[in-house]
Amino acid sequence: MASSWTGRRVRLRAIEPDDWTAFSRFADDERPGSRLDLPRSAESHRAWAKEQAVAPCADDRFRLAVATTATAELVGTVGSHRTGTRSGWFEFEVMIGADHRRQGYATEAVVLLLRFMFAERRYHKCLAAVLDQNEASLALMRRLGFTEEGRLREHVFFAGRHHDLVLMGMLADEFDLRHTMSGP
Repeated sequence: MASSWTGRRVRLRAIEPDDWTAFSRFADDERPGSRLDLPRSAESHRAWAKEQAVAPCADDRFRLAVATTATAELVGTVGSHRTGTRSGWFEFEVMIGADHRRQGYATEAVVLLLRFMFAERRYHKCLAAVLDQNEASLALMRRLGFTEEGRLREHVFFAGRHHDLVLMGMLADEFDLRHTMSGP
């Protein structure tokens, strides 16, 4: 492993302004179990990527690009989007483009992120909120070692009805038992 940000399949890196074209393609992907977003212009994708490229890492909230180690192709993003620094918890999200799913990219990107947040930033707990019908994401969380901690019944409305939001959690010591803090 060349760095803490590189695994066998993926490398996590900063988002660059030129990444906007890949993000534009990802926005067109139908994601099962996700809300429908409004169409966005090419200019809005350019502006978003440019903003992300210079965004500060406030309170350990950040987003990184997920690129393949083999070709450096951008395949998605991973990041920490909410933190409770006093209590030692954080939430994350991962998005992999439709053409790149089911190839292990999400799994490895999340493990790299969790290793950083637990070992380097000393967080105690990671949380994930997943829509109940998003079976692929729920399966990913379970494979990684997350435990269902609760369910907000009929909490999210989209596609004409209300859906449950499943709350998943993992503690740092649980992560270390499965994935080790020091790397692959």
